[in-house]
Amino acid sequence: MKTSLHQTLQDQTYDTLRQWLSIGRFVPGERIKIRHVAAELGVGEMPVRAALQRLAAESALVNVPNCGVAVPRLSKAQFDDVLRVRLILEGQAAELGVPHLTSHDLATLAQLNAQMVDALRTANPKRYLDANEAFHLILYRAAGSPLLLELIETVWLQVGPISNLLFGDAHFAGTLNDAHDELLSAATTRDAAGVRRAIERDLSHAATCLREQCD
Repeated sequence: MKTSLHQTLQDQTYDTLRQWLSIGRFVPGERIKIRHVAAELGVGEMPVRAALQRLAAESALVNVPNCGVAVPRLSKAQFDDVLRVRLILEGQAAELGVPHLTSHDLATLAQLNAQMVDALRTANPKRYLDANEAFHLILYRAAGSPLLLELIETVWLQVGPISNLLFGDAHFAGTLNDAHDELLSAATTRDAAGVRRAIERDLSHAATCLREQCD
């Protein structure tokens, strides 16, 4: 029983840290301090340490000699590679998901879009990134492919840490949500190809800023 509970705690800790990386809770080059993370999550250091090593094994983090683990930095070549893969995976998931979106899904997408607009207006990057993740997940889950979703979430680990850098330029940040309006319009009319184009536009637009932040 203890082993089962301990494993569950490790899994929960891993899932939380994985999600934090995906939405930019940590930034490139940041050293992850086990004690601080454990205190924030209200758990012991052992499950945090195990989760961090698991993430390092997935290349989401890097082991630094005598310093524990840190968030890796991306080179421009690595970023370009990740972007190519994202355009393929997320474009496909978006296109496949459109026919399966329910009226409730569309209403939720509209609500999340409104939250993102407000988050940009009030300069709240965390709220924007949280809503953005939820927005995309609704669309991608509708595709009905657990494997495709798993691949997308794995790739997100590579670019999540630099996503906070989107907000350094207030003018650029104000344009981040433009493609979502286009996407909602296409999704409402069940225009799957239009939704795919909107996703590709969304990713490519953000990439023009993020690529410059890479080494």
